[in-house]
Amino acid sequence: MRSLPRSWTVEPFSAVARYSAGRTPSRANPVYWNANAGAVPWVAIADMENYGTIKATAEAVSEVAGREVFRGRIIPAGTLLMSFKLTIGRVATLAVPAFHNEAIISIYPRSGVDQRYLGYYLSQVDYEDHQDRQIKGNTLNQAKIDQIQVALPPTEVQTRIADVLDRCRQAIEVERSASKLTQELKEACMADLFSKGLRGEEQRETEIGSVPGSWGVTTLGSVAKLSTGTTPSTKDARYYAGSVPFIKTADVVNNRIRTATTFVSDHALNDYSLSVYPAGTLLMAMYGQGKTRGQVSLLEIEATTTQNAAAIQPYRDCDSTFLWHYLMSCYQRLRGMGSLGHVSHLNLGYLRDLPILMPSLDEQREIASILDALHDKASLHRQKEAVLEELFEALLTRLMTGEIDVNDLDLSALQPAT
Repeated sequence: MRSLPRSWTVEPFSAVARYSAGRTPSRANPVYWNANAGAVPWVAIADMENYGTIKATAEAVSEVAGREVFRGRIIPAGTLLMSFKLTIGRVATLAVPAFHNEAIISIYPRSGVDQRYLGYYLSQVDYEDHQDRQIKGNTLNQAKIDQIQVALPPTEVQTRIADVLDRCRQAIEVERSASKLTQELKEACMADLFSKGLRGEEQRETEIGSVPGSWGVTTLGSVAKLSTGTTPSTKDARYYAGSVPFIKTADVVNNRIRTATTFVSDHALNDYSLSVYPAGTLLMAMYGQGKTRGQVSLLEIEATTTQNAAAIQPYRDCDSTFLWHYLMSCYQRLRGMGSLGHVSHLNLGYLRDLPILMPSLDEQREIASILDALHDKASLHRQKEAVLEELFEALLTRLMTGEIDVNDLDLSALQPAT
């Protein structure tokens, strides 16, 4: 451990807090897992969001399990929990009384130890040298938990450090919540705009539902040119020693693409006859079992792409930004299209036949402008959240070693917004 301020001490965890591990009631006895009015939340690591509060759990145990397995020793709300198996060092605080499994310890700090400070401290410990390598993964045993070295400043400094880190977490949560709410608002607006439009027109029924009377219903292949790219061989370094942006499906996340992480050379363009798509082209991921398949991005740079993405180039009477938002609204419909063996996928045939709504070009642009504003606002909140996470990690490391004196910090700019 690096040199600490003179007023700090270093104590083994056993001198800093009491703790106890939980249990998992037998799965073979359904009575233990019989959820009823008297059921008690049972915490697994998956229920713990780092630095979060645990308000609900995926599973609950019965009153019988509470009596027979846990001997009635329910963990009170407000208790600090830490995982010590597989995912080691994740901390969270109970918001409700609960039990927990054997991969988690409940922690009870001794006098003079701020619980919030201790939770933050434990989350940033490097447990690599403490771990036992088990067949089923890494873990800490009791002896090694007891010997975790905890740097302790005076109690009032612990509290100030915890206050600073709490303020960072609160600011992060504000941005996360704002991003989520803005995204939900955008989705609600898409549902409304793509069914009612902006002109208050009478509706007519079509194969894809009720739409404004003047809107056309056509296919994606009628309003845009569709093609796919090619991936140059990764075995030839020359192909990736260039400056032409190469967009992979991992880059396609319902976003505006303004830069790339991979670039290809003129050799690749020539040897593989790669198309370089202009700004305004849409790229849609066609493969992937997770969330990737069906996501669509708008190119704001010239780029080429992989064979796993569809390049969609709108014709002149179709606004690319409108089409981008419209295709994002089709995500669930696209997810259900097509399969080959065990790999679900889309292909150009499916996409060419995809029904598309076509308002006038002016109305397309007006709708795109509204949805752009919401999309950009959600993106801004996500960017601010990422910056705050970086600030938090930097402060966490430096405050816990005394490298930064908490009294020197002015975090008034992090006053949580309403």
